[in-house]
Amino acid sequence: MTENPIASGGSRAADSVEAAPPAMVSLRVAAGLAMMPAVSMALGRFAYALLLPSMRSDLGWSFTEAGAMNAASGLGFVIGALIAAPVIRAIGGARAFMIGGLITAATLFCSGLTGLLVPLLVLRTLGGATGAVAFIAGSAIAAAAGQGGGPGRAPLVLGIYFGGGGLGVVVSALVVPPLVAAAGWQAGWFALGLLSFAAMAIAAPALARAPHPGPAPAGSSGRGWSIRFMAPQIVSYALYGLGYIAYATYIVAYLRDTQHFLAWEISLFWALVGIAAMIGAFAWGPVLARLRGGWGSVATIGVTTLAAAIPLFFESRGAAWLSAILFGGAFLAAVAAMTACVRRNVDPHGWTHAIGFLTVGFAAGQSIGPLMSGLVADGADGIRAGLMLSILVMMAAILAAAFQRERSVRPRSAA
Repeated sequence: MTENPIASGGSRAADSVEAAPPAMVSLRVAAGLAMMPAVSMALGRFAYALLLPSMRSDLGWSFTEAGAMNAASGLGFVIGALIAAPVIRAIGGARAFMIGGLITAATLFCSGLTGLLVPLLVLRTLGGATGAVAFIAGSAIAAAAGQGGGPGRAPLVLGIYFGGGGLGVVVSALVVPPLVAAAGWQAGWFALGLLSFAAMAIAAPALARAPHPGPAPAGSSGRGWSIRFMAPQIVSYALYGLGYIAYATYIVAYLRDTQHFLAWEISLFWALVGIAAMIGAFAWGPVLARLRGGWGSVATIGVTTLAAAIPLFFESRGAAWLSAILFGGAFLAAVAAMTACVRRNVDPHGWTHAIGFLTVGFAAGQSIGPLMSGLVADGADGIRAGLMLSILVMMAAILAAAFQRERSVRPRSAA
């Protein structure tokens, strides 16, 4: 049976009545909600790259064992993405956002209490799962907050939301490397946990004022979206998760091993990634508002791929700084591009389910990527070969995204 690319929506009678335009939400609400990507992505996942070299040296880990830490986080993200929709239905988006974020913060803090690999992997898996539930809840809330105000409003709100990941990267860059140099990697985990608790406290007032995606309209049928229609975006997003995470996991170790970066240079590199991510939140908004189908993903993943390739072919400080700026400016925008595509091609009551479904593939890729690149990095060609493999995977993600079409009739409330 052929699946209609436009999922069945509300009753015909309801469709004939023009709905009142949704009220615009203050951008301060989006900024508060942005603390969730800061916790679940930047502090909960990316900041591990700043701890990896010290932990690998102190604990005698191979690159495969070091990569297993982020692979466990990715596995947890898969689990969280699978259970996110029923959990959010059961306890509500706001509770899922807050409880998930707080548990994630606790797992980061507790990671400083042990040097044993198995307990660390358990903590990473749990933190990944709760972070995924909170992240998906926050993404759906941010999508709802982007309603009203014309076609450029939603990409702006989503850009601000995902730009919180950039803020988390900047903060971790300023705090973690000097702290690890002075007190060891355990202190870095404690700092990440405390920073995450502080971020959740900042998010709480915004969460209380934010709108939430409503239930399916009366008389509607179906889940509000088509897996077949969104298949190119699903494949692209999974491949992107597999590819970009290798750069985020191993680039610090690569720069230290091959170019002998000092602690302050690592801090500067990571800060540039975060600053560029925050700027990119605004810079990509007008671009994503104009791009249709999967071309938002083509553009953002394309820039991310270029950024990841630069330090492999040009071994200089300037090339590394340029890589940091381009990568930071685009890697979270790729997540915003996916969410914007969902908003345009999925009925509002299907946003949480669709984002959760795409996040399963993304998280699976993030789980496989560090292990795959780590295994290659432990071979004769070293870490450069592992990073090169990730670039080829992201090129495949670009190709897949180019096949994503645009839905011919958009949901009324997604404007």
